[in-house]
Amino acid sequence: MKKASITDAKNNFSALLKWVRQGETVIITDRDVPVAQLAKPVKFSISDEETLLARLEVQGVLSKAKKKAPLKEIIRTSPPRLKSGVDIVEVLLSERQEGR
Repeated sequence: MKKASITDAKNNFSALLKWVRQGETVIITDRDVPVAQLAKPVKFSISDEETLLARLEVQGVLSKAKKKAPLKEIIRTSPPRLKSGVDIVEVLLSERQEGR
C-alpha cells in the first residue's frame, strides 16, 4: 500500500493512477491522517446489488416498497389546491409534527 500527501497526489496524480492500475491501493493523507483511498473500482453483479440492498434493509437504512406506486395515476392527477388564507409553512409544520 502506497501513501501520498494531498500535495503529492495533486502533483503526481498520473503516477499514482499507474500504481492503482497495477493493483496497488494508494492512501491520500492530510498531515499524516488518511482522508481518501485510490483503488481499482469494484465490479458488482446483480446478485451483489441484491445482497447489498438486503443488507441495507436489515440495517434499517432503507425499506422495500410494499407495492408498486401507480406512477401514471400520480402523474395524471392534479396536485391539491391550497385553500385561501392558509399558510403552507404551518401546514407543513403540522404534518411534520404528526409524523407524516
